[in-house]
Amino acid sequence: MKVRIKRIDKELPLPIYETHGSVGFDLIAREDIRVHSGAIELVPANVVVEVPEGYMLMLASRSSTPRKKGVMQPHGIGIVDLDYCGPEDEVKIQVYNFTEEVQDIQRGDKIAQGVFVRIDKMEWEEVEEMKSESRGGFGSTGGQ
Repeated sequence: MKVRIKRIDKELPLPIYETHGSVGFDLIAREDIRVHSGAIELVPANVVVEVPEGYMLMLASRSSTPRKKGVMQPHGIGIVDLDYCGPEDEVKIQVYNFTEEVQDIQRGDKIAQGVFVRIDKMEWEEVEEMKSESRGGFGSTGGQ
């Protein structure tokens, strides 16, 4: 499947899947960003992506980013909807500096990964009660 993509800065490469088995493709920083301790910043990822119908683009941390850069996505993942693809809709990665030091993200750094995920939209059927018995509430399967 081909996906329409626009690069903001043509000097930086398109996102790539690093290996044949890679599920996610690397997104890179378009500009240098300084992230102060405890702060959240937006890192422009240099692309506008036209997400195909029936999919979402999930933005996920790279496993090495927290260790190498001292930052992580504050809410775990980001979601790019299929209607977020106008001329000004550059993908941006939220990063949170969890260290006590200023962290610098350099232009061209691999900062996150993107994964296309198939989705379905559901219709709600409101009911007065559920058929199953309760399992014991939130966290009940993790043991005590």
